[in-house]
Amino acid sequence: MKSQATRHHFFGLSSDFVAAMLRNGMLLLLGLLLSFQVFAREPFRETVSQDVISVNQLPQEAQATLILIKQGGPFPYAKDGVTFGNYEGMLPRQRRGYYHEFTVKTPYARNRGARRIIAGGNPQTSGEYYYTDNHYQTFRRIQE
Repeated sequence: MKSQATRHHFFGLSSDFVAAMLRNGMLLLLGLLLSFQVFAREPFRETVSQDVISVNQLPQEAQATLILIKQGGPFPYAKDGVTFGNYEGMLPRQRRGYYHEFTVKTPYARNRGARRIIAGGNPQTSGEYYYTDNHYQTFRRIQE
């Protein structure tokens, strides 16, 4: 006859120990799953850190593009002035259509290159301009 003190063993571990490990593991797993759900619901950044670049630090081509933007054109590229979607949320969150992109000429590039100025609001008058030289991976606010 077995005594009540006899316990089952799993791979040399007592059933109480295995049960405790399963509980702790389930709690850890639940915590991880809940934290991923929080990140999944947050498509935009609440705070957007922006580096700043002054106009005189911009490449000459970007300075020329900024002048064209403020004059309302004429623009050398057909896609200049189109809506910039800000899908990655790299710029402050605004309604769709708020941002417009303009190509900054890249010397020796066969296409539009990677450099852009993004204008917020009314491109000619808003004073809200961002520069990227790596095709939207990072932005710097242009300080006038």
